[in-house]
Amino acid sequence: MKILVVEDEMQLADALSELLKRNMYSVDTFYNGIDGLDNALTGVYDCIILDIMMPGMNGLEVLGNLRKEKINTPVLLLTAKSEIDDKINGLDCGADDYLTKPFVTGELLARVRALTRRKGELVDENKFEYKGLELRKNTCSINCKGNDMKLSLKEYYIMEMLIANHGQILPKERIIEKIWGSESDIEYNNIEVYISFLRKKIASVGADVQIKTARGIGYFLE
Repeated sequence: MKILVVEDEMQLADALSELLKRNMYSVDTFYNGIDGLDNALTGVYDCIILDIMMPGMNGLEVLGNLRKEKINTPVLLLTAKSEIDDKINGLDCGADDYLTKPFVTGELLARVRALTRRKGELVDENKFEYKGLELRKNTCSINCKGNDMKLSLKEYYIMEMLIANHGQILPKERIIEKIWGSESDIEYNNIEVYISFLRKKIASVGADVQIKTARGIGYFLE
């Protein structure tokens, strides 16, 4: 899953980014509301962690612009304020949850999990499953019929996208944008290399699942 962190306190923003990455999230971090809004408008994120008090464009303005543009990505607001009016304003602007600084990291992770939970796809907090093939977050691996195979971080992210979008063709452009970012100069053959690795690993655990190619478009699970 891809998380956007928008927080003007650089030390806190970087700490949040590292925390989320250690918990198997792909993270982009920006330190002002303008850059945060520009990237949030792409719609590629599964969750946005957004500070309210920022110079130039505050979090409520960013949030208001997102909802005006019909971007419905779940938003967790962060603020040093604790007054009830601030919470009400944030929720009325379209926030999905609210966390007051300072906070316990475990609570933040729990709130992110709640906001990104997919009905019917998440077996527990650390496992996705499709047709007997398990993608395990806590070990960064796939498992089937008792066979386990480690994945690289990029392989994990691609596999997560494929399972989350099973039954649909996943365009190569979307994979690049979601995992490497819209500014990346990665080429399609780089993705093909990762797909090749994943195919071999899926076969090695004996799964009855294959990554198929939709020629000229992308990939899908079958």
